[in-house]
Amino acid sequence: MNRSCAVAALALAAATAFSAPASADWYYRPGWSPGAAAAVGVLGGVAVGAAIAANARPVPAPVYVAPPPVAEECFVERRRVFVPGYGWEMRRRTVCE
Repeated sequence: MNRSCAVAALALAAATAFSAPASADWYYRPGWSPGAAAAVGVLGGVAVGAAIAANARPVPAPVYVAPPPVAEECFVERRRVFVPGYGWEMRRRTVCE
């Protein structure tokens, strides 16, 4: 168990041990304030967040892999094509061998 997990477990145990049962008149009890309940909640949240952050693993940086070299040779070929209704037209096409 990590140190942060132990701290989180201790904070959770303390929060449950010192929490008072809920009732309708909890605000008017002497010695008990809503600030204490909020503080216990904040401490518990911080402890759980620290435990989660301690167990997080760093993400490795992406590695760029270059594509393999192209073995074939390509060239552009120009040719004359007859288009019905229009006439002769020069067209280009890429030829790879």
